[in-house]
Amino acid sequence: MYKHLFKAALNWVATDMLKDSTKKVYAKSHTIKIEGKDNLSISAAKAFKGDPTLLNPEDLLLSALTSCHMMSYLYVCQQHDIEVLAYEDNSEATLVLNADGSGRITKVVLNPIVHIKDESQKELALQLHTQANKLCFIANSCNFEIEHHAQCFSIE
Repeated sequence: MYKHLFKAALNWVATDMLKDSTKKVYAKSHTIKIEGKDNLSISAAKAFKGDPTLLNPEDLLLSALTSCHMMSYLYVCQQHDIEVLAYEDNSEATLVLNADGSGRITKVVLNPIVHIKDESQKELALQLHTQANKLCFIANSCNFEIEHHAQCFSIE
């Protein structure tokens, strides 16, 4: 077994608090720094009084899962000599809130559209999404349902 350590440094400083009619609410915007990379400006989602122009944790979780699945998929296609020419995905995550204010992502739907070179490999290319999901580091770290509604087209 190999272990890899990832680090992120969060920085938040109190600024003017957001005001609504009954109480003050902390501004949610903050910065995440990962050594050697551009800083990430993050906030809460708009629904939770965040800055809608910034990424939010839910965006980042969905992006990580979508990206990791694609990289795992490309890996398994390479193992099966399938030449992938293009890949796109319009994924969605469902967040359910509880009465106590807690919540969780309950489901993610990935909608990959894959373009491959060889029409005869289309069925295998579709089946490999299951194997990719089993290899995906992020998917293996999630405790919610992940569906795949893949499409595959050949470009010859």
